[in-house]
Amino acid sequence: MKTKAVRIYGVHDLRLEEFDLPPMQDDEIVAKIITDSLCLSTYKVQNQGAKHKKLPDDLENNPVIMGHEFCGIIEQVGKKWQHLYKPGDKFVAQPNLGRADTFSLGYSFPYVGGEATKVVIMNEAIEKGCLLPYKGESFFEGALVEPLSCIVAGFKANFHLRDRNDYDHTIGIKVGGAMAILGGTGPMGSLAIDYAIHGEKKPSILVVTGSTPSRLERSKMLYTVEEAEKHGVKLHYVLTPKQSDFVNELKALTPGGKGFDDIFLMVAQEDMVTKAEALLANDGCLNFFAGPSDSKFSSTINFYNLHYNATHFVGTSGSNTQDMKDAIKCIEDKVVDLAKIATHVMGLNDVCESIKQLPTLPGGKKIVYSQKNYPITDVTQFGEGEMEQKLKAIVDKNNGLWCAEAEKVFLQMCEDI
Repeated sequence: MKTKAVRIYGVHDLRLEEFDLPPMQDDEIVAKIITDSLCLSTYKVQNQGAKHKKLPDDLENNPVIMGHEFCGIIEQVGKKWQHLYKPGDKFVAQPNLGRADTFSLGYSFPYVGGEATKVVIMNEAIEKGCLLPYKGESFFEGALVEPLSCIVAGFKANFHLRDRNDYDHTIGIKVGGAMAILGGTGPMGSLAIDYAIHGEKKPSILVVTGSTPSRLERSKMLYTVEEAEKHGVKLHYVLTPKQSDFVNELKALTPGGKGFDDIFLMVAQEDMVTKAEALLANDGCLNFFAGPSDSKFSSTINFYNLHYNATHFVGTSGSNTQDMKDAIKCIEDKVVDLAKIATHVMGLNDVCESIKQLPTLPGGKKIVYSQKNYPITDVTQFGEGEMEQKLKAIVDKNNGLWCAEAEKVFLQMCEDI
């Protein structure tokens, strides 16, 4: 059984290749991948090669398939799993296997990952519940379940004192509190804004910062102050140029200028850690959400506040299976609108170069249609071909956003790889 897939052989060495998959065993599943979304984590992987903790040694001779944010259709089911799965079922993958060596789907294995036409899913992943049923109307939203689940995980990980005179904690963001999303104009920040406004637990005040005017304006357009107000959230957007001192300005937006109960830091910059800590209120929780590339990344924080103001810190990386299930429910129930961050589409042919350029590419999430051959394209800038004109009309009708209707046309008309 042949597959085409993007594999990594070493630092900056990504290759799209066709090769044979092994025969499916009785405890395995064969799946057809429909969509994957590109993640900055994969950019970090290709920069580090085998030094990355999720990649095996000897990549040169044992390459692995990339892509950990994927959605597909089950094609064959081994005897062990026929009571739970059947051909034709749609699924999303939970990449985190919970292993001590941190090996994960789409990072660490030769026969499974999202940037492939077909994959063999091993028994370990199925036993651990990593193959999750999905009933959403679009495949591109399925490819965004994993990043959304990371936001869900982050909101769960924060914690606060139940009573100032006790040591018991409540888990999750402070309902009705003040929240800041610093550096929140990228795809993950956008998901956090959406979830803060529409999720079950909401702040009463939400401050979103960004250092790039155009990106901040785009966030303002997608997640409006008026929409947030309908859901009981007072939303502020603040431009914070790099190296600027914005602590007093942001604190002034909180009740009594006391600071924030919850802060999500979406950029790995030393000075931003220091400023984020200075913005915390008493019992405030800072979630260092951004994943640094440097294993020795560190910063200065105020331990006086840690001691006397009971401030505290958490860091989240990835999500667990329950977070994935919660994210799927959010999508199926249309709690959040993931179309707002799906700004580009492409075929498997353009994945290698797009990963290498990911930090400099404009827009939000890049959706890979793993069965297709198509250049990376902004969904608002399709060309003049017959398919492109149909897609343009659909996207224009949908306020410039990708959607299930456009995806259906793309899957029907786009050339297979």
